[in-house]
Amino acid sequence: MPFPILPAPLARTLAARGYEEPTPVQEAVLDPASQGRDLLVSAQTGSGKTVAFGIAVAERLLGDDETLPPPGAPLALVIAPTRELALQVERELSWLYAETGARVVPCVGGMDPRREARALDAGVHIVVGTPGRLRDHIERGRLKTETLAAVVLDEADEMLDLGFRDDLEFILSAAPPTRRTLLFSATLPKLITALAERYQRDALRLAVAGASRGHADIQYRAVRVYPREIEHAVVNVLRYVDAPTSIVFCNTREGVRHLQASLIERGFTAVALSGELGQGERNAALQALRDGRARVCVATDVAARGIDLPGLDLVIHADLPHDAEVMQHRSGRTGRAGRKGTSVLLVAGSRRRRAEQMLAIAGVSYEWSGPPTAEEVRVLDRDRMLDDPSFSEEPNEEDREWADALLAKLPPEKLAAALARAYRARIPAPEEVGDPNFSTESRQSQRKAAADERGAVPVGAPRVGDDGPSVWFRLNLGRRDSADPRRLLPMLTRRGKIGRGDIGAIRIFERETKFEIRGTAAADFAAAFERGSPDVAIERLAGEGAPPPKKQSPRASKHRREVGKPKRQHG
Repeated sequence: MPFPILPAPLARTLAARGYEEPTPVQEAVLDPASQGRDLLVSAQTGSGKTVAFGIAVAERLLGDDETLPPPGAPLALVIAPTRELALQVERELSWLYAETGARVVPCVGGMDPRREARALDAGVHIVVGTPGRLRDHIERGRLKTETLAAVVLDEADEMLDLGFRDDLEFILSAAPPTRRTLLFSATLPKLITALAERYQRDALRLAVAGASRGHADIQYRAVRVYPREIEHAVVNVLRYVDAPTSIVFCNTREGVRHLQASLIERGFTAVALSGELGQGERNAALQALRDGRARVCVATDVAARGIDLPGLDLVIHADLPHDAEVMQHRSGRTGRAGRKGTSVLLVAGSRRRRAEQMLAIAGVSYEWSGPPTAEEVRVLDRDRMLDDPSFSEEPNEEDREWADALLAKLPPEKLAAALARAYRARIPAPEEVGDPNFSTESRQSQRKAAADERGAVPVGAPRVGDDGPSVWFRLNLGRRDSADPRRLLPMLTRRGKIGRGDIGAIRIFERETKFEIRGTAAADFAAAFERGSPDVAIERLAGEGAPPPKKQSPRASKHRREVGKPKRQHG
């Protein structure tokens, strides 16, 4: 067995799960010097921490027995920063302790507290929860702490960052002094060491080898992109890697909503995770990823804290992270517990230095490249089609009858072409993208890229620059069609294949809208719309540069004339 010094039920379970040898953090907690002691462990997420503290407390919970006593007051308490992480830990400990008869109960914010109270009253062995909900159950007398033999703080640094210090101190003060306390944290700032000194007894500090240099099983790639093509680059990276599960990070909720909608429109099965979603919606999204109904998750940093998804082989940073720590936290969703993973940063020219600084601070190796091209994706698609398992399956009698009927009517080349079309129809089409190639980019081009990345100018302000005169277009939608800039901008950028920075002033009238497109993008914009749906039509207006006059109502004109008049004094 790979873990011979463990209680037999846990060793058998790990062997059945394919654990051949312990990870560094698991080996550290099993070391004889660690046995029975409080531990302060610095280890990255994805290093096998859940199994590590699960096996570390097994001796306290089981002793020499193979099964736990009947459920009653809890024997162990695990505290995690987020609902998703707590529920993930609950699932991990449930299978790890399956042969011992353990009853593991989650207590997390956003779930029904009355149902949790009934579960606690029915008896439990291990409770896993978030700080606020656990404190609430303790204060109401629902969660008994007198029998706790072990308390585990998972990702303690994140709990302090989220403002749970008071709750943690309350919970630790309520636990019996004879308990064993294990504190796991990716980093060990002063607040963490102060917490350890106050609530742990002679803790052994374990710095797991490699914790400070990120994940060795993650390949980092920095991909050069034009700012207006970031969305297209996301599409091509997803298609090129073709991971069973991928996560794409955006910095804002609005970015998550827009990118998820765009990916779904292109044919991806994508779900969203952001702070505005309720717990039920978040659970449904995660379940869709776990059972394969969705393959792409678009998320913000806060929403993705602590989630662990099987087969997550690819992380894409659509928006550059704020710092190196956030980058490593995002990337740590992949390359977990010995699996290989890829982390891709999409970097516009104006952000190159920032990206290189983050990667240097993180101490990770990385490679620069351009985004996968549409042709590269198509070549891989052809290879993947030829490797499709359906070609290696033996045909049954009905398959042969259908094949004979098709061959009798159609030549083989037509059949092959129809098969290729059917295969391509199942997969999202790649996008045409360019490589800005920073090494040959002029200083002026970098300034232009920086201006593009800042996005569209405010609605109503004409776009000016070095690209020549702008071009005005007319759209057959107006106020009577509920047209407004928030709806028009996404539609124009998506259908016109341009970035928001290419759109200048917008004038919305009763039956139509006139808008300004930067000169260099106007031709491509018009061509893209010609291939679009007939219900939305645009036409290029004669004359360039000056925006059309906007009609003013008599009331607005009167108001303008009155501006600046001294107010009548009352006395």
